[in-house]
Amino acid sequence: MPLLEYLRQQNWIGRPAGRWEYVGLCPLHEESRPSFYVNTHKDVFYCHGCGQGGDLIRFLQLSHRLAFHEGLAYLDPTATREKDAIAVLEQAATFYQHQLDQYPEALGYLWKRGVYHPALIRELGIGYAPGGNLRRHLTAQGYSFELLRRAGLINAQGADALYQRIVFPLRQGEHIVNLYGRSIGSAFAHRFLPGCKGGLYAWEKVRHYDEVILVEGLFDYGSLRQAGFQNATCSLGTHLNDAQFRQLCDGRRTVYLTFDVDANQSGQQAAEQLAHRLGVHGIMALRVLLPQDYDPNSFFVGGGGSAEEFRSLLEAAQP
Repeated sequence: MPLLEYLRQQNWIGRPAGRWEYVGLCPLHEESRPSFYVNTHKDVFYCHGCGQGGDLIRFLQLSHRLAFHEGLAYLDPTATREKDAIAVLEQAATFYQHQLDQYPEALGYLWKRGVYHPALIRELGIGYAPGGNLRRHLTAQGYSFELLRRAGLINAQGADALYQRIVFPLRQGEHIVNLYGRSIGSAFAHRFLPGCKGGLYAWEKVRHYDEVILVEGLFDYGSLRQAGFQNATCSLGTHLNDAQFRQLCDGRRTVYLTFDVDANQSGQQAAEQLAHRLGVHGIMALRVLLPQDYDPNSFFVGGGGSAEEFRSLLEAAQP
């Protein structure tokens, strides 16, 4: 917003004092003769009475006694809310990570799903939501109840929305944009928080590979990473959003579509449709055929498959 426009909204009265200048009484101190000048060309002010000068942010700092970042927030509260939403997700993810080692049932679930290397768990930022203490922790950090509700971290009663779930942070670039909670029992459904789930999982780590393995789920991804396949990524379901599809098409590469082989063939049908879409955009897409009723996670965990056996499946993949 131009400085003069803001001042006029605050009922400041200035008269022309030159081609680019206006002069009026200084809003920063008491005076009887106008000495406060606004230069509309440079978008700055200067008061010959009190000696203060600067741009709109500086004026807000002086008039409202704000720090620089508070002045920015005063002008753009929407941007501030977005930054707060990002920050609170980061704090929640860190809190969940610290909880994981304290709950044997959560670690046991990870082991059962074949994700047990401590280094990989730390790299992925995996945590656990035991329930009952997230709200207290975050409000003690200065985050409001309303912000936690808006982010979807708690419900209307203040309870943890991801209660009794393994938690994966989902990032877009450097920032967490969502959290995915995987229930460790049958009482609760798996869930995302409200909002966008972001792009392909860990895409920055694999985007430079000539060959990329695409899987549906995060435990599929974890199994492949533990087996040594660094070029894996995850779409968090069979239906890619626009951002994920653009990521796959942002360079010349071969994509190995490794979706579930289930009884209703939904995974393979989705892979076939995606392969066709990618082909239209000049991307080589090959469908990896796992044994019947297997996904990548159960291939390594339930089926006892080896990395070498999985490489053979990659070699046998078909368009």
